[in-house]
Amino acid sequence: MTNQTNTLTRPPSAPSTRSVWLLFAAIFIAVYFASLFTPPLLDDVDASHAQAAQYFSEHSDWVTAKVNGLRYIEKPPLPYWISGALDKVFGRNVFSAHLPNALAMLGLAWLSWLWARRAWGPRAGLYAGLGVLTSIGPFLFTRFIIPEAQLSLFLLIALYCLLTGFEPGRGARFYWMWAALALALLTKGLIAPTFFIGAAIPFLLLTGLWRRWRELKPVTGSLLFLAIAAPWHILCGLANPDQGHPIGNHPTLGNVHGFWYFYFVNEHYLRFFGLRYPHDYNKLPGYAYWLLHLVWVFPWSLFLPALVALAWKTRHHWMQYLCSDGQAADDTLNSGGLIFQLRFRARSIWLLSLFSAWTLLFFSISTNQEYYTFPVWPPLLILIAGVLAGIEEKRAPDGAPAGGKPLLSTAWLTGAQAVFAVIGVLSAATLGWGLWESRHLPYVADIGTLLAHRGVGDYTLSMSHLFDLTGPSFAALRLPAVMAAITLLIGPAAGWLLRVKGKHLAATISVALTLTVFLIAAHIAFVRFEPMLSSKQMADTIIQKGSPADSFIIYGEQSDASSVVFYTHNFFNGKPAYMVLPRCGQHGEGTPLLWGSCYPDAPDIFLSEDQLSKVWGTGERKWLFAQDTNQQKAESLLAGRLYPVKSIADKALWTDRPLQ
Repeated sequence: MTNQTNTLTRPPSAPSTRSVWLLFAAIFIAVYFASLFTPPLLDDVDASHAQAAQYFSEHSDWVTAKVNGLRYIEKPPLPYWISGALDKVFGRNVFSAHLPNALAMLGLAWLSWLWARRAWGPRAGLYAGLGVLTSIGPFLFTRFIIPEAQLSLFLLIALYCLLTGFEPGRGARFYWMWAALALALLTKGLIAPTFFIGAAIPFLLLTGLWRRWRELKPVTGSLLFLAIAAPWHILCGLANPDQGHPIGNHPTLGNVHGFWYFYFVNEHYLRFFGLRYPHDYNKLPGYAYWLLHLVWVFPWSLFLPALVALAWKTRHHWMQYLCSDGQAADDTLNSGGLIFQLRFRARSIWLLSLFSAWTLLFFSISTNQEYYTFPVWPPLLILIAGVLAGIEEKRAPDGAPAGGKPLLSTAWLTGAQAVFAVIGVLSAATLGWGLWESRHLPYVADIGTLLAHRGVGDYTLSMSHLFDLTGPSFAALRLPAVMAAITLLIGPAAGWLLRVKGKHLAATISVALTLTVFLIAAHIAFVRFEPMLSSKQMADTIIQKGSPADSFIIYGEQSDASSVVFYTHNFFNGKPAYMVLPRCGQHGEGTPLLWGSCYPDAPDIFLSEDQLSKVWGTGERKWLFAQDTNQQKAESLLAGRLYPVKSIADKALWTDRPLQ
């Protein structure tokens, strides 16, 4: 734990609020807003979730989401509702699909700034906001449509309202807490209240605030929570009842559990224990799960050793200022009182630490993906910001006279900055090697032709494709690689020199600016991966050369070509794509739409290989898409009857007759 300063007045070196927000705005626009236009929606989860929003924007049924005409009720609807509403304003495109996550990041930066500023002062607020906007993890996992950024914002709001609701005259904030918690539930499911309660209960017990439980509005607050969260769950259960006579969690055609079982049992309880069906997910090895958090909050994780050292050094004072000396202390102190401020800081440390520890422990046991712990990253960055600002301002322990001996030396920060400089040099050297290896190769627009297909984690982990990079692949990445190499070679070294000279504010801001330029380069590189990650080019080809009466067929799962389905949706007048898959497959085929395909009223869009062979070349034109794993099967089945149209990366598009 890190209890440090005895004042919140702005030191002369701290920037003004206006300057802070001009800096935040510049970084947000450069890193998040500017990236909302490219690349197009990606295959798999990105375009699949965009289809769910697309369905809501077109239909009056805002209860049961559908993807490619099939029920998709494994996720709560709020992110799709928001994107669907934005579709009506900005049109159906990548901007409206990704805007909610970008706005959530801006909201997280604001609340992190507000929280850290109240607890440790303006400098800490600046660093907290910079940390949220420039960390690696939040940037990576807002490149596609997943709800973690929005979930993190709602949970952080709920935590902040829990903490501040006990302050004099702010009891109404508990209603905001209940509302935010309900919205978090509608964003990600039952894990939202699970994470909140797992931190809130021990926090209330440790602080003694449990004795004031009536102020939490348990009755009226619960009613507000239910009024927001319950209607969709009830309506979705009524709209999607059991079909036939389902047994166990393996549905068969016409015999499938309804929403209640599928959502609460299969998608929550069984997923936690790794027993969910179908098993289309993975789990990080334990060592990778923990160590990767150094990457997700990098470069600010470089200051984690200082946080740990300070926590250990102050371990005998962790409970200081945490509990009230008496009921009157909380009721009579105004927000400017010293004890009031120190208590707010101590409680902030405990609440953020409990939330982070509980969530990290939960996912270390459960199945997980790299981004599942996203809600932990803002709290960690707030704590790091408080420590970093305290060391720079040479704060004495809480309650000690001003000018007392600081708890930690600035050598901790100089060391962290030196490590950053070394990492920068090594990274620049690695990028230089890639550029050297590809020096004789011409620019290649399709980076997929230069990648190794190593299949790390069988591509069930979100970052698996990073391991496919090769030296020659840098022929497609020259501009971002040069930008990143120069930035990482100069930025960290310059920051270290500033730190050595005692210019700590400038040194820390240089960390954020270095990452800003690096993340811009990273997004340019990400766009270069478009041919491999998105199939929009194939959708454009179909629209240019096809007819709305044509049929689009995917040799495999919908997720293989979900971007084609999204971008051709209007062209085909909403007609779903066909899939060469067994309907309601009994071996996990068709995930994640398997359960929806088992409903009796599911559209007849599943073809066997025999059916594909029979319809190929008959009636209106057919378009066939296949990823590399299915291309050989398609070529063997339809030998001599395939007319190649387009090939990008590891994907191929054919038609069943010559193009005019």
